[in-house]
Amino acid sequence: MPARAPLSTAISDRLAARIAAGDLMAGDRLPSETDLAEQFDCSRATVREALKRLAARNLIRTARGASGGAFVNDLTYAAALDAHVATSTLLLSMNAIDFETAAEARFALERACADLAVANQAPDDFAALGRAIDRLAEPIDDEAFCAADVAFHRALVDTARNPVLSYQLAGAVEAMQPLMNMLTYAERDRATILAHYRRIANALRAQDAGEIRQTLQDLERLMIALFQTARDRRRSR
Repeated sequence: MPARAPLSTAISDRLAARIAAGDLMAGDRLPSETDLAEQFDCSRATVREALKRLAARNLIRTARGASGGAFVNDLTYAAALDAHVATSTLLLSMNAIDFETAAEARFALERACADLAVANQAPDDFAALGRAIDRLAEPIDDEAFCAADVAFHRALVDTARNPVLSYQLAGAVEAMQPLMNMLTYAERDRATILAHYRRIANALRAQDAGEIRQTLQDLERLMIALFQTARDRRRSR
């Protein structure tokens, strides 16, 4: 069983989720350390550690003096992406969303990129997809395979050149895809995954958005089937 995350991490994730959801807006002052300690039933030292984590993610800034405290930063696009990924990871790690629902949403969003990817593709996009495919074809460990897997999907999403879709898919790809890989890696055949990715790259080059969507749908079915096989195997032990 994986070690439980420190309470300070849970607190920072909760506060980050509130920022991502808009409950805490840019410039808002966070509750005092004392109030947060009472709210989360912990020490002020734990709260201070949580605030340090938020500051390290550039979500808050601190100021000293009578009018000081911790304030929500004006979020940049990059910081918003980080917060979105953190929120999605938190929801998945808490089992607030089941695997099938996460897979359905994650692939539906990615299929929405197909037409824009075909319309907006550039030579650099094929290079990025090719690098990820080459890396996936190497005899690498599961962690490196997962990283290259995420890189492939991020490259495909970025080809659409739509920052709104990229934002929405950041949580799906960078939070959900690693979880899917973790839950299914024992059942996964790398050659099969690689064949699907080559189909996508070839379809993009051929400007065939329908083939991209079909391949992503096939991948969704494959991932769900692998998860169900792994789940049944665990239950039978």
